[in-house]
Amino acid sequence: MTAAEPSTDGSYRDRIAAVEPGGNEHIAEADRHGKPSQLFWTWTSPNLEFATIFLGVLAVSVYGMTFWQAVAGLALGTGLGALAHYFLSKRGPLHGVPQMVLGRLAFGFKGNAVPSLLMTVTAGIGWFATNSVSGAFALSTLFGIAPVLALVLVVVVQTALAVFGHNLVQAFERWAFPVLAVIFAMTSVVILTKADLGAPAVSGGVGGMGGFLLTVGTAFGYVAGWAPYAADYTRYLPRAEAGPRTGFFAAAGLFVSCMLLQTVGAASVTIGPAVSDNPTTAFTSELAPWLASLTLLAIAIGAVAANAINIYSGAMAFVTIGIKLPHHIARALATAFFGIVGFLIAWWALADAAASYEAFLLIIAYWIGPWLGVVFADEYLRGDAPVAQFLYDRTYTNWPGLVSFLIGLVVSVALFCNQAKFVGYIAREVPQLGDITFFVGFLIAGASYLVLCRSKLATERAVAA
Repeated sequence: MTAAEPSTDGSYRDRIAAVEPGGNEHIAEADRHGKPSQLFWTWTSPNLEFATIFLGVLAVSVYGMTFWQAVAGLALGTGLGALAHYFLSKRGPLHGVPQMVLGRLAFGFKGNAVPSLLMTVTAGIGWFATNSVSGAFALSTLFGIAPVLALVLVVVVQTALAVFGHNLVQAFERWAFPVLAVIFAMTSVVILTKADLGAPAVSGGVGGMGGFLLTVGTAFGYVAGWAPYAADYTRYLPRAEAGPRTGFFAAAGLFVSCMLLQTVGAASVTIGPAVSDNPTTAFTSELAPWLASLTLLAIAIGAVAANAINIYSGAMAFVTIGIKLPHHIARALATAFFGIVGFLIAWWALADAAASYEAFLLIIAYWIGPWLGVVFADEYLRGDAPVAQFLYDRTYTNWPGLVSFLIGLVVSVALFCNQAKFVGYIAREVPQLGDITFFVGFLIAGASYLVLCRSKLATERAVAA
């Protein structure tokens, strides 16, 4: 590998009770370990949580879908997000670097700071706060303690996991998987048995094609929100594991877990109230006391499982911006910082946990759609050309990538955004479209990159040959 930054030295490998010594360096073959099958629980555990359930709740209670309409929209959005995760995950073992380091190919070293910063804020602060709230509510209800105290406990545990790094995070997801799977399987059976799956759509929802597209969009935003993390958790696999099996297990973990709990969330609305001051209590109110307690425990564990990944990858993205500190120090400082900021935001959000969840999911998709368009277009144009020489080269530029990303983002938001504080031109004229900003942004950014970068990358391939 040709890089300005060193590879890892082989001392970390599969050690669990050790702080990860590196930052975003290339993972040497001596440190590679694991099997693609482990990615199933790596991506199942963090999605067996209340935030996933609430996607189904939104589809029925806010978007005005019937249960079966909600399932169709959720399956489409989840499937598209999982497909993106498949392609990004399978590249991880080949290159042995984090996902946002690979982003330097499409954006250049300096230009990549923009999506890296967006991911840092989204993962290390936004998702961290969102999941911490659901975990805190669950612990508060389960043990009868103040929500703020419960929030402190949740934040401390998940931040500690992320500080230790990759191997402990992966191990926690493995340990959490059987506990979460068994509890949520029992909860799912009870909810689906009690639900009225043929109930009409609730009154006052969006309804129609607009409601369906919003369902697709929020599901896609949730699942695709993991895409900028993908290679972070496959880069330690042996290089020989680059390929379909790695992508399949990662995508399958996402799709199975998300579809299960989204479906249960949609079904739960047909039984009782969808939202209250404590959404976790509303969800568990129809369960037997013993199962409600187990479900609350699972919700708290699931929140920690999700946020261990969020804060780890958020810190990894922060390091990738190009901060000139030793990477292991920068990662540790970023992890602690995001833990503190995420706690403060979650504390503020305790008063109205559900109010901004829909907007948050869609806004994530607004930037991830164009980002995916650029990244996939770059991968298509490069083919199998060698790329290692560009990943840590601070002088490497690819400004057309950033321009394409911004064109896709600005045009799609200006025309199709459908938020309370801003409605795009086409969304105002054709409100039944709902919000398709993410898909338009993906197509525009990808097409722009294919036009603007084709000759540049052809020249790079010719020079490399």
